[in-house]
Amino acid sequence: MTKSPAASAASDPMEAARKEAIAAYAAYWREMEKLYADPKGEGAHLDRYAASAALKNAETDATRAHGGGLIYVGDVTVTDPMVTKADISGKVPNATITSCLDISDWRTVEAKSKKPVKLPANRLTKYMVLSTVEKYPAGWRVTSDTPQGKSC
Repeated sequence: MTKSPAASAASDPMEAARKEAIAAYAAYWREMEKLYADPKGEGAHLDRYAASAALKNAETDATRAHGGGLIYVGDVTVTDPMVTKADISGKVPNATITSCLDISDWRTVEAKSKKPVKLPANRLTKYMVLSTVEKYPAGWRVTSDTPQGKSC
């Protein structure tokens, strides 16, 4: 009896881990959009998808922006997320994800007036990101998210 490709993927723990890690990474960015868009930071549940340095850095940066009267509106687009390394047999299963982050439609605006903030014309708006995702008892969490300074 030959297994279907779908059945083979479902029974492959590494493939399942890859899919779960990428799903958590995508959800992380959806929550980042919410966190930065709300001046009080109350609408997001980033802790469901981030932990460690990634969570602390995002919360600190969003608080700094909000304290300066700024919010971010629009969309972040994650393209080509790929697990480039994974260890699912260790004490803390983990995966490294590379992706292209497109923030060209994620705009910085003044929270009260919604007027756009002028940003440097030469800033990267589509760039490579290297992220680490770890599996905790409650699910996969992004623990680090590092821009690579290279356009994509």
